[in-house]
Amino acid sequence: MHDKASLSLGVIIMACSGWAVYAATAWPWKAALFPIAIGVPVFCLAAAEVLWVLFGTATAERAMDFQMSADVPAPVANRRAALAAAWMIGFFAAIALVGFPVAVPLFVLLYLRLQGRESWLFSIVFSAAVWGFFHAVFQRLLNLPFPQGWIQFW
Repeated sequence: MHDKASLSLGVIIMACSGWAVYAATAWPWKAALFPIAIGVPVFCLAAAEVLWVLFGTATAERAMDFQMSADVPAPVANRRAALAAAWMIGFFAAIALVGFPVAVPLFVLLYLRLQGRESWLFSIVFSAAVWGFFHAVFQRLLNLPFPQGWIQFW
């Protein structure tokens, strides 16, 4: 089962990255640089996976891709997984509502305070540091324009 999944996933990734590189060759060089720079290594790694599955030797002992923790009861593990998914959905919602520059430090603040149970001082200082890093790198250094959130747009 694992070999069929690895083989099919490798072939699908090869097809997608190959198509992306092929399509990007018709674009202007600056626009095509990123898809080509990412697509070629991804294609090569997927091809290596496909070749490994086809010609690699099978071992008796296989590694597990995913396994629920055996020492944690299933309801607790499910609750933790749902909580992690809720934090991610909340982060995406914050990005949509208020935009990246506000959502990133807001998420860090709320996560540290509510989920990490850190002190208010630590949460605020760390969130300010994250905001400073985010602002310095993405807005000042790289000059990336971030779209406004829906609240600012309305």
